[in-house]
Amino acid sequence: MDTPFIYDSFVTGKYFIGRKTECNSLRNLLEQKENICIYEPPKTGKMSVIQQTMFNMRLAGMQFAAPLVDLFNVRDIRQFLLKFGSAIIRSTASTPAEYGEIVRTMLSDTHFTFDQERFSAHDEILTADCRPDTNDIRKMLALPREMSARQGLSIFIIISEFQNLLSLGETGYETVFKIMMEDFTGDDKSGNPHVSYILSGSKVNAMKFIFEERKYFYRQVEHLPLNGIDSREISDHITRGFLTGGKVIEQDLMAGTVELFKGNLWYITHFASICNSLSKGFMNEGILMDALRIILSIHTTRFKAITDDLSVHQISLLRAITDGEVRFSSVEVIEKYDLHSSANVRRVKEALQKKEIITFDDNGKPSFLDPLFEYWIRKYYFEKE
Repeated sequence: MDTPFIYDSFVTGKYFIGRKTECNSLRNLLEQKENICIYEPPKTGKMSVIQQTMFNMRLAGMQFAAPLVDLFNVRDIRQFLLKFGSAIIRSTASTPAEYGEIVRTMLSDTHFTFDQERFSAHDEILTADCRPDTNDIRKMLALPREMSARQGLSIFIIISEFQNLLSLGETGYETVFKIMMEDFTGDDKSGNPHVSYILSGSKVNAMKFIFEERKYFYRQVEHLPLNGIDSREISDHITRGFLTGGKVIEQDLMAGTVELFKGNLWYITHFASICNSLSKGFMNEGILMDALRIILSIHTTRFKAITDDLSVHQISLLRAITDGEVRFSSVEVIEKYDLHSSANVRRVKEALQKKEIITFDDNGKPSFLDPLFEYWIRKYYFEKE
């Protein structure tokens, strides 16, 4: 069914709004043979920006492969390499015979084999009979450049949830990062075609750990931040969506919705879809309040699980943040919120960052990563108006 409100997948074309600057920047970086990292909270449009950029480039007549390697469930090196290699091969070849020939010629001295039985039923078409060794990692990560040269085709590798490589353990991820960095260093940016990586992650603090704190891929990867979408553009987009079904919403109510969700288009689109299902014509405040209760009911169990997993001091620091405090190590704040000491404040801040609840900007100012969770914890957990 055609719907004006899509929130269950990334969007392109007429459903994609805003972020033209980001799309142009991403395209320019790819054309300049750069590698890119993008880290923003979940459901903030990372994949939509990436796919819209690919859409624009194909419309302009560019030929390339864009394999997607989704690491959301990756917890070991073997699983990562099988996903990685399978995505590269699938994007540059089309038949089992071609797949098998690539593995025989380019991965001949590794533990990887082509599993033809998995050709139709699984994304992963490779298997490995043991834990991969360093040679396996090196050969697999070199595969894209070999395939690019062989096929005469640029390859833009999209790795989503890149921060999950940290779950390999320090020895594991350091090995992978080191070999990737060596591969990036050896890239000949003067040649065509070429290989570029887009490293995307939704755990902001984990990605900051990789690229800012530990400085892996230093000067090898360009960070592409996603700016907020103009509130008026969001309002116009949602209003047009309602109008396709003959429904109307007052501009002040629409503006309030954008403000409530802090411009998060995924939440706003989901909210609009609920409103759309509740109304036969005019969107009044009552319908919006009903829709808000529904969307909160969907997420409340998840929010309760988050708070149930917090210590007393972590809850106290979140209360301080919602009260507008910023000088968390000051004597006044420590005493007011019973945070014990500045050393404890530092530990609590780090814990909340690891749980991806809050992040801090360069000036130390905190912000919640999920706007609906912020609203819920203010209104229902701390019972603030």
